[in-house]
Amino acid sequence: MVYVKQRPSYINLIRNLALKHGKMAFITGPRQVGKTTIAKHLLSQYPDGRYYNWDDVAFRRRWIKDPKSAIPQIVGQKPLVVFDEIHKAPRWKSYLKGIYDMRGEDANIVVTGSAKLDTFRRGGDSLLGRYFQFRLHPFSVGELSQSSIHPDKIKTSLSKTLSSKPGLLKTLLEHSGFPEPFLKSDTTFTNLWRRTRIERLVREDLRDLTQTHELPLIEAAASLIPERIGSPFSIQSLAEDLEISHPTGKRWIKWLSQLYYLYSVTPYSKNIARSIKKQPKLYLWDWSEILNNGPRFENIIASHLLKAIHFWMDSGIDTFELFYLRDKEKREVDFLVVRNRKPWMLVESKSKKGSPSSHLYHFSKILRPELVIQIVEQQGVHEWFDITGEARGHLVSADSFLGLLP
Repeated sequence: MVYVKQRPSYINLIRNLALKHGKMAFITGPRQVGKTTIAKHLLSQYPDGRYYNWDDVAFRRRWIKDPKSAIPQIVGQKPLVVFDEIHKAPRWKSYLKGIYDMRGEDANIVVTGSAKLDTFRRGGDSLLGRYFQFRLHPFSVGELSQSSIHPDKIKTSLSKTLSSKPGLLKTLLEHSGFPEPFLKSDTTFTNLWRRTRIERLVREDLRDLTQTHELPLIEAAASLIPERIGSPFSIQSLAEDLEISHPTGKRWIKWLSQLYYLYSVTPYSKNIARSIKKQPKLYLWDWSEILNNGPRFENIIASHLLKAIHFWMDSGIDTFELFYLRDKEKREVDFLVVRNRKPWMLVESKSKKGSPSSHLYHFSKILRPELVIQIVEQQGVHEWFDITGEARGHLVSADSFLGLLP
């Protein structure tokens, strides 16, 4: 469990890519996913380090009076300074830019935050070129089993016998990949933790984005989303259920995405005749909220793929994007991973073993990706099937395949 709490794959990434090269490290991700824990573990490895949290009144006063005083002036050492939740501060980007430009050579700087840090990072970024971002996700099979590999090695690994991790997958499905409920693995605790998380997310974090009178309705909207997982999402349908306008529903979904309650996967249309182009599919960061086993299984696959492409990109390995496929004839494949703008991996998820999906055959012949995979929840499955010519697809158990991903 020490390994689990320290999360060395992220620690090494931050240390070797950002701090080693004099960049600030921005650690972003959902509430309670372990950002502060990672920052404090990094801090323990640096003498004379400093930890500051915006919620601390004493630090708040110090920051307002003289932000650069937060950097210790120690001869011959370069301590680590952690700014936790600093995005709550007014004009935090301008102040942080000034600190980095004036004192950046005197300290390693780590900044953690959730919604606003990631949102503000994209618009009018005065910090451009001064930091690397690391997107922290909940636990995954590969991270917990320390079995993840480089994406270039996945194809070769699928031609060999894969190790099985059914216990890990079962616990993740039931308790999510968030550290606290996963480590306790207690159903009662998980239920209480989940309820508290949603309440805090909507009633506290959303207060910074919206008017107070909208909060109950947004909470109601959040409660309707788990039953819509796995299908093309209609904002109009949600708006009709809640008796709100389409623009209002669209705005609320955007806010819930910014707060890491949900994320969207958009349809891929390049080279796909009569493809749908607009309707996204929504997935939850905490897949354990979903009651139906099929959508919950699809959600955990989506989350593992999203974590993988974020980790690979934050590691400097190519550019990856996640899509799904669907055309107007209702042929659909759950996921397509695009690598450097080219279709790279097609993934279909199924709760039970069966014949490879005919839709997987259809789209793989059009897109010709390097990897074609049908993931099943059933244990002990690892077979290959012909697609066309020399191309092969793989039918493989989730607990085996997901172990290859970060």
